Amino acid sequence: MKEYSKNDIRNVVLLGATKSGKTTLSEAMLFEGKVIDRRGTVEDKNTVSDNDELEKLNQRSIYATPLYAEFMNKKINIIDAPGADDFIGGAVSAFKVCENGILVINAQQGVEVGTRGHLRFAEKYNIPFVIAVNQLDGDKADWDMTLASLKEELGKSKIIPIQFPTATGAGFDGFVDVLTMKYYHFKDNNGTREDLEIPADLQDQAELARQELIEKAAEFDDSLMEKFFESGTLTEDEIRAGLAKGIDTREVFPVLCVSAKKDIGVKRLLEFTKNVSVAPSCDESKPASLFIYKNDIEQHLGEVSYFKVMSGIVTPGVDYEDPVTSNKERFSAIYAVAGAKKESVQCLKAGDFGCVVKLKNGKSNVTLTVPGSGISYDKIVYPAPKYRCAIKAKVQQDDQKLGEALKKISSQDPTVVVEYSKELRQTILSGNGEQHINIVKWRLNNEFNLDVELFAPKVPYRETITKVATAQYRHKKQSGGAGQFGEVHLLVCPAEGELKTKFMIDGKETQLNVKTSDVSELEWGGKLEFYNCVVGGAIDLGFMPAILKGIKERMVEGPLTGSYARDIRVFVYDGKMHPVDSKEIAFIIAGRNAFKEAFRNAGPKILEPIYNVEIMTPAEYQGAVMSDLQNRRGILGDLGADKGFSILKARVPLAELYRYSTVLSSLTSGSATFTMDFADYQPVPGDVQTKLLAEYAASEKDED
Repeated sequence: MKEYSKNDIRNVVLLGATKSGKTTLSEAMLFEGKVIDRRGTVEDKNTVSDNDELEKLNQRSIYATPLYAEFMNKKINIIDAPGADDFIGGAVSAFKVCENGILVINAQQGVEVGTRGHLRFAEKYNIPFVIAVNQLDGDKADWDMTLASLKEELGKSKIIPIQFPTATGAGFDGFVDVLTMKYYHFKDNNGTREDLEIPADLQDQAELARQELIEKAAEFDDSLMEKFFESGTLTEDEIRAGLAKGIDTREVFPVLCVSAKKDIGVKRLLEFTKNVSVAPSCDESKPASLFIYKNDIEQHLGEVSYFKVMSGIVTPGVDYEDPVTSNKERFSAIYAVAGAKKESVQCLKAGDFGCVVKLKNGKSNVTLTVPGSGISYDKIVYPAPKYRCAIKAKVQQDDQKLGEALKKISSQDPTVVVEYSKELRQTILSGNGEQHINIVKWRLNNEFNLDVELFAPKVPYRETITKVATAQYRHKKQSGGAGQFGEVHLLVCPAEGELKTKFMIDGKETQLNVKTSDVSELEWGGKLEFYNCVVGGAIDLGFMPAILKGIKERMVEGPLTGSYARDIRVFVYDGKMHPVDSKEIAFIIAGRNAFKEAFRNAGPKILEPIYNVEIMTPAEYQGAVMSDLQNRRGILGDLGADKGFSILKARVPLAELYRYSTVLSSLTSGSATFTMDFADYQPVPGDVQTKLLAEYAASEKDED
C-alpha cells in the first residue's frame, strides 16, 4: 500500500438504521476501491465488515468495523457503524475520529427511528454528511416519499438531490446525475456502467434540478454568487466547490442514488465523497500522536487496538507514551485495516487509520504520543446505560473467571458497564438495552464457556428519619478480669433546616450546649451531623470518636431494610463511664445500639432513587407510553414535540424501570427511544414501605 498524506485521506462513517444496507454498501465500496475482487453478502455471511461470529448469526452490525478503499489516488477510510440503538457505542466512537459521514437511507422506509438516533449524534459532533438513498431496487422503493421524509427531518432547503432515478423497484438500473448532466445506466449487477446522454423525456426535469443545485452551491461562496448573477450558471468544479462549503457547515445535505446490492451508483458515490468531503485537519509536522478509539480481541491475533493518527507520522519500533499514566508502549508492527484483513505498513501519516496488536496498557479511549510531547486528546463520552441487571455465575467457583471475562468485554465495548455494589452485594451489569445485554450473555456462554444468570438487581434504597427521638443504651460485659462498660444517651432528628438545640427530653424542655461537632458527607449521599453535648465529664471527650464510629457502622446497614441511612443529626447529651472498664469497644457498641433504637422511634422512612426519564415516541403511541409511565408510579412532566415525535418527560422510581427499554419497544413497535439519569431520593409510598419491610423481615428470618 502506498503512503497517504492528509490531503489524500477522507475519513467517513456510514450512518443509518438497521437494515438500511450499510454493510452491503461498504462491501461495494471496497470492491470499487480494489480492496476485494468479489463482493460478499450479509445473507452468505462472507462480508468484510460483519465478520464477527455474532454479527453473522444476527445478520446485522453489532460492532463498528474499520475499512478502507483506495480510489482515484485517495484513501477513503470507512467505519461501518451499527444502526441499532443498543449498539450506539460503536457509532459514537466513529464520530470521534471521522470528519465526514454517509447517511444510508432505505428507499422503502425513508427516515426511521434508527436514522434519527444517528442524526442526533451527527449533530452533536458536528459531522457533515451526504445521503445515499439505497435499495431503490426494492419492491416498495419510493423516491418521492424518501425525499419528503428527509426534508421533514433535516429541513426542506437543506436537501439537494444530486441525482434522481429513472425508475424504482425491479426496474431500477440507472439514474440521472444533474451535477455531471449524464445518464448513468448499469448493464449488470457488478457495477458495469454506461455514461449516456440524458433521455429527452427527462431533460426538462434534469435542467430544473441542475438549476436548483447551482443556486444552492452559489449560496455558500460570495464569488460564486457574483458569477451566478452575472452568467446564470456555474461550472461543474465551481458547483462542487460551493457544495463542499455548504456540506462542511451542515447547511446542505446532497442526495445520491444507489443500490448497494447491485453496485449501482457506488462508484459515483465514492467520486462525490472524494471531491466534496473534508480532509483531516491534522499536522504531519508535529510530534507523532494517536488516539485509540476501539479495542477488540481476535482469535489469532489477541488484543487489537484501532487508532487514528492525530499528528506526525506513526512508525513501528518507536516508544509511545500514555500522557496520563506515563505507561510506555512499543509497536512491533502497524497495520492498515479492512475488517479482518490486516496489511502491514511501514508508516501511517497524520489523519490516517490503522491498528496495532498486543499492547501492554493501551486500551481504548486513550492517547499515545512520543514521550515529552505534552499532547493529549479528550476521551469519548459514551451515552449513559439504559438497562441494568444483576449477574452471577451459576457455579460459584466461576466468579473470578466471570469477573475477568466481563472486564475483557467491557474493554472492547465501553458501553458495557460492570460494577460490584458493596451495598447491594451484587455485580451489576449495565448496557444500552436488553438486546445489548443478551449479546454479552451469549459471549460469556460461547466465548468464555461460562454459565451465568441474569436477574433483576436490588434497588439501592436509603433510610432516614422524619421526627425527633431519644434512646439510651448501656453496654456492660464482665467475664473475669477487665470488663467492658459504656453508656450513651443520644437524640436524633432529621438533618434539615437550621441547627436547633432545644428539645423535649424525658418530658422536660432541655437546652443542649454543643461542645464539639463532626459533620460528615456520606459516600453514598446525604450527611451525618454529630454533636457532643455531654456536660460534667459524664463521658470523656476521647470516647466521642468511638461513639461516632458505632453510629456510622449502624448507618451502613440501616435498621429498616439494611440500606444505607442518611441525613441525620445526632446529639450525644449524656452517658456514663467506668474508670477501669470503659474502653473504646464498649462505646462503639453502646453508640451503635442507642442509635438503632432512636432511629426506629424517629418516624423512619425508606427513600428510593428517582430518575429523570425522557422518551421520544411517534405521536400515535403517546397515550400508551403515558399510561405505562403512570402505572410505573411515574410523575409526568413537560410534554413537547419534534418533527412528528412526542417528547415526554417524567420522574420515575428506579424500582419501576427494570426492563423498561424492552417494554417501551413493545409498546411502540420499536420506534421510541429514551434516556434516563439519576435525579434524587424521595420517600416511598406507605404501601411500598410496608411491603419492603415485610420482605426484609422475611429475608432476615430465612438467613436465621
